[in-house]
Amino acid sequence: MVFMPGPRQAGKTTLAQWIAADFVNRLYVNWDIPEDRTRLIQSPTFFEALERHDASTPLVVFDEIHKYRDWKNYLKGAYDPFKDDFQFLVSGSGRLDIYQRGGDSLTGRYLQFHLWPFTLAELANVGRTIEDFRKDPLELRTEEIRRLEAMWAALGTTSGFPEPFLSGKEASYRRWSNAYSRQLIREDIRDLTNIKAIEDLETLYYLLPSKVGSPISIASLSNDLKVSYNTVRSWLSTFEQFFLIFSISPWTRKIVRAIQKERKIYLWDSPRIIDAAARFENKVALELFRAVTVWNDMGWGRFSLHFIKNRDQQETDFLIADETHPVLLIEAKFSETQPSTALLKFQSALNIPAVQLTNRPGGYRLSTNAGRRILIAPAWQWVSMLPW
Repeated sequence: MVFMPGPRQAGKTTLAQWIAADFVNRLYVNWDIPEDRTRLIQSPTFFEALERHDASTPLVVFDEIHKYRDWKNYLKGAYDPFKDDFQFLVSGSGRLDIYQRGGDSLTGRYLQFHLWPFTLAELANVGRTIEDFRKDPLELRTEEIRRLEAMWAALGTTSGFPEPFLSGKEASYRRWSNAYSRQLIREDIRDLTNIKAIEDLETLYYLLPSKVGSPISIASLSNDLKVSYNTVRSWLSTFEQFFLIFSISPWTRKIVRAIQKERKIYLWDSPRIIDAAARFENKVALELFRAVTVWNDMGWGRFSLHFIKNRDQQETDFLIADETHPVLLIEAKFSETQPSTALLKFQSALNIPAVQLTNRPGGYRLSTNAGRRILIAPAWQWVSMLPW
């Protein structure tokens, strides 16, 4: 099977239907459609009765099936006896790899490919390979700079979700965003979890935009909301499962004395963040998180995204690692064009290239730190080169 998880309204249903259109024999099943739901429950192998038009293998699409309490067992029962006669595509707005851990394991039965909202790298469509990136992670796009800058600005005002982004209107984005988070929390999360304090959960989500850019203090949020530490931690995990947020962990190599244990969180809906510098960092985080997850999905490596912070409270925003080996340091500075002290220090310790991204238009420059390269450039020039 192929699993295609991703945030609600990222385009999963549209893409699944496009894929299905290439199959002569196909069946689309959506758990949110009552007729489909009833048919699946009453006759689990109903797809056997599919009317075929030729001898090609049919495709069965299960959309939003993670909302079915017994979805793992159902898919196992559908796949094991019918894997030679059907192909299965499963899409969902919950994390299919971890959501509802109960039930039989699906290990070895699926490949997973995430579908994210638009990022600049996808929109720019440079076509750079992962081999190109490994060879020179500091390579820049030097053509169509104004177009890239305009798209980067649009992602900061309308988000990368297709509906508001393609509208190109901030008013349309605000209407969409207000409805999106409210419906996701008050409908999907309420219906699929045991969380009863929905208003407190919603309040937590509204607090998070002001927390972007610094390691999240669960204790502080617990105090603000007057709920337990473990409750806040569980709610944040729920937000990740439903793709309202994502988080990155600290890099903990002894060489940089990193002891920081708290994670940093970012929003998929970055225009919700009022502070311009924090919103800029969030946009960079979206590009990097999309990159490493897609690279892993494609089997190009075992990449991970981190931040770095030491006992002296010096911090660099991002570090990309592959097979636990650090590859590249990235600092997001809204307007500063001088390499940060922390970036220089961590680069010296790790002996890897570094890039400092800014939100200022103009040229770029290359400098060195004891022979190690540092690129200082507008964010849209560099992130547009990330392989996708």
